[in-house]
Amino acid sequence: MPTRYLLRLLVIVQLVFLAGCDKTPTGRSQLALVPHNMMAQMGEDAFEQLLDNQPISRDAAVNGLVQCVAQRVVSAAEVSYPDLDFPEIWEVVVFEEPSPNAFALPGGRIGVHSGLLDVAETPAQLAAVIGHEVSHVLADHGNERLTQQLGIKAVLMLVGLMGEGDMGHQQLMQALGIGVQLGISLPFSRTHEEEADLMGLAIMARAGFDPQQSVALWRNMAAAGSGQPPEFLSTHPAHESRIKALQQGLEEAMATYRTVAPASCSA
Repeated sequence: MPTRYLLRLLVIVQLVFLAGCDKTPTGRSQLALVPHNMMAQMGEDAFEQLLDNQPISRDAAVNGLVQCVAQRVVSAAEVSYPDLDFPEIWEVVVFEEPSPNAFALPGGRIGVHSGLLDVAETPAQLAAVIGHEVSHVLADHGNERLTQQLGIKAVLMLVGLMGEGDMGHQQLMQALGIGVQLGISLPFSRTHEEEADLMGLAIMARAGFDPQQSVALWRNMAAAGSGQPPEFLSTHPAHESRIKALQQGLEEAMATYRTVAPASCSA
């Protein structure tokens, strides 16, 4: 494919993306074009599949703790970001799964793996995780990722159609694929993680959970983990980078924390 056509295509795609940019709650420019009702439906479908296929924890103490923390986090998020549209009801489920993880889906679904309670040693550390996951939903990160992936596929398809017959076509496609993966997909995902960390820090402080426990949580995560790939090849920030960013946001979060009543959630 002649270089001039590729350049024209990339300029057109860039203009389309800039024309549709919105802002996340932190003020970052964002392109999220999938209708919100469609995102909510996808979140509901995904959660229903998990409910059908994953065992649910029946531990009353664990469920009570998770429900208490999640309710306080969601309430604090509503206060922190009053201009955002929130689901009327958030469904919170603890799944019997040993991996230390949690997630939140568009439409108001929160899932917590039972294994997370082995790493999140305090209610505040659990609040750090749930606040982080809720922040992904509030910042519309799933929509942004989906929009991005659809855009990448469309561009590569157009390049493929325009480049049929070129001797270097296959090599060009491979180079574009690698460039897209390292230059767009992975850095955007790290940006999402960093944004959710800082939003979650503010939310947990507003909910009455000591934000210093977010740093303790990620130190626990680092100790429990088996290493990470180099940061430039990872969809998540390295543990040390994450901890450093959280520490930089602690002063403001602690100022908020001192103005609210401490949360009282326990197992």
